Amino acid sequence: MNERVRSFQYFFTSQEFSDGLRTTLSILLPGLVLGLLGHLTEGLTVSLGAVCVSLTDTPGPVVHKRNGMLAATCLIGLMAAITGFLHPYPWLLSLEVVLCSFAFTMLLVYGNRAGAVGTAGLLVIILMLERPLKPEEVLPYAGMVVAGGLWYLSVTMLLYTLRPYRPAQQALGDCIRTIADFLRLKAEFYRTGTNLEADYRRLVTQQVTVSEKQDAVRELLFKTRQTIKESTGTGRRLVLTFVDVVDLYEQITITYHDYAALHQRFEATGVLDLIAREIEEHAAELENIGFAIQANHGYTSRRNLLAGLEKIKARIDTLEDPARPGHTLMLKKILVNLRNLSQRLQDIRAYFDANAPAPSGRELEFGRFVGHQSFDLKQLRDHLTLQSGIFRHSVRMFVACSVGLLLTRVLSGHHSYWVIMTITYMLKPAFSLTKERNVQRVLGTLAGGALGAAVLWLIPDHRILLGLMVLFMLISYSLVRINYLVTVTFMTPFILILFSFLGLGYVQVVEERVFDTVLGCLIAFSTGYLLFPNWESGQLHDYLKAVLRANLHYLRTLQETLTGSPVALLDYKLARKDVYVSSANLGAAFQRMMSEPRAKQHRPTEVHEFVVLNHILSSNVAAITSAVLAGELEPRLPLASLKALRQAQQALHRSLRRLDPQEPETTPTEPAVPTPPAVPDAQLIEQLEFIQKVSSDINKVTEAVLK
Repeated sequence: MNERVRSFQYFFTSQEFSDGLRTTLSILLPGLVLGLLGHLTEGLTVSLGAVCVSLTDTPGPVVHKRNGMLAATCLIGLMAAITGFLHPYPWLLSLEVVLCSFAFTMLLVYGNRAGAVGTAGLLVIILMLERPLKPEEVLPYAGMVVAGGLWYLSVTMLLYTLRPYRPAQQALGDCIRTIADFLRLKAEFYRTGTNLEADYRRLVTQQVTVSEKQDAVRELLFKTRQTIKESTGTGRRLVLTFVDVVDLYEQITITYHDYAALHQRFEATGVLDLIAREIEEHAAELENIGFAIQANHGYTSRRNLLAGLEKIKARIDTLEDPARPGHTLMLKKILVNLRNLSQRLQDIRAYFDANAPAPSGRELEFGRFVGHQSFDLKQLRDHLTLQSGIFRHSVRMFVACSVGLLLTRVLSGHHSYWVIMTITYMLKPAFSLTKERNVQRVLGTLAGGALGAAVLWLIPDHRILLGLMVLFMLISYSLVRINYLVTVTFMTPFILILFSFLGLGYVQVVEERVFDTVLGCLIAFSTGYLLFPNWESGQLHDYLKAVLRANLHYLRTLQETLTGSPVALLDYKLARKDVYVSSANLGAAFQRMMSEPRAKQHRPTEVHEFVVLNHILSSNVAAITSAVLAGELEPRLPLASLKALRQAQQALHRSLRRLDPQEPETTPTEPAVPTPPAVPDAQLIEQLEFIQKVSSDINKVTEAVLK
């Protein structure tokens, strides 16, 4: 299928488009209906409440969404009333803005959704800065704002009641497609003439995306009791399919080989390109499954993957050389991995089988894979220190809003509410994100201003303009989590069209909004750079320590399996999840660091090498452990091999001690020797010795990072 057509299909069946359509209609309808009834001002106020509450409508369990929207509705009603009564007193109003900018930003302590609730409260204050109300108008105005919030909440809950599984289906399908892209990147490692260093960089970047998508599905499935307890139907299949998807992702990640040696030995034969094409066929099949789940329709495979595997087997057989026994062993391992991958794809296809087995009695296990947010004042008090990144971000927000208010008071004729709103959206906890958003906001505003001015100049018909405004709103809200530049580009003309309906001249509005946006971005950028800047290099040690701890736990799990100690499959999967999540967090931090000023980057080459070595280590540990737990490998080892595993743990612990001298010393116990007496297994011994070597390399790289 044409790639561009498929991209459009993905978008129109995605959660982002569904949310964008719901948000657009929920915001538009109150203003439109009440406007047609002659109450446009009241309609816009109700729509304002819907806009504020929509900020908390982020992906997640419906219970969390409902609670977040209720909290936001209460907060915006309260802040609308307070702001209305304070409006006659400019200095008190300014004090409210800067104090709330600090206090509401501190709500990030309780997670991103709580932070969005604070942003909603701050937004309603900002939008009322230039809207004076008489005392008798304040409470009715606040009541209409609350009505808008309740309207948005009602629409969201109604749609969930009608289609409770759609968010999970869309998130799962999206997750599967990102894994398909990850698999395509693995195919590049076999391509003739490939650049292995560039391949690893792309792989680490995609690993971050996969981790984010998996976390989103976990939140939706494992925090929704109805889904994990359901014994029949769609919910059961969603849960089991996601478990199979994570296992398939592990199967992909454990397929590590010495790719340089592989190319040196076999590139000229053409077999590696054949393997790459077959991996891409598997990726295409996985992508089709993901799209079918996301679009909520059936799927029947039309690919004969087994035929492709047989071609590879035949090609490997032609390369056999009796004079060099074991010459094609690496290729045979790859073929085995591909066969396992095909089997896991078959497991995922069971999603489309209505008679899939039920996950009875497993809901308590699933709950261990997701974090649980608690809300208490102690958490807030613990963050009231400059050691806390959230506190520093809150101080920056306080200062930036204060500067913005002061400048707009001095520079008469400019809109303080637009400058402050720009600051609150542009100033992010990390400087790299602040820089990126500022550039996108300025470019988007300029492009959107030009587009909006052209539309208003060329099209006088209000009905066409209304249709375009709705279209621009839909595009803007649908892409807000995908492409912020496009979001701003289309948000600007829809605001200009709205202002034109209210009787404001679009040329003046464009000039004012561009200036106010640039001013707000400059304040946000300067504050983020000069005041307690949060450089990623300063956070890297924490991410490195988390990765080392996760891999140490992974190695201990491997040791237990090799010595015959009972290891629960759930405990292994939890250890595996910790490795994936900590690795993705490190990869994301590395990417953010690379977007910061070069002078603020710390040892980027060494950090990248650490990321790659960590990927290689976890892949090899997973390969052995999963094989033992699945009964595919019988651990029969000599004591020397167990010693190599212990030395690998010691190397990682030395790395951890370098990063954190407070880390307690450990005295590894001599691993028990398996009984009956161990029989040497050359392949397993070689893998464990390689794990020891990689661990030692990680220790050396850690030392280099600290220089």
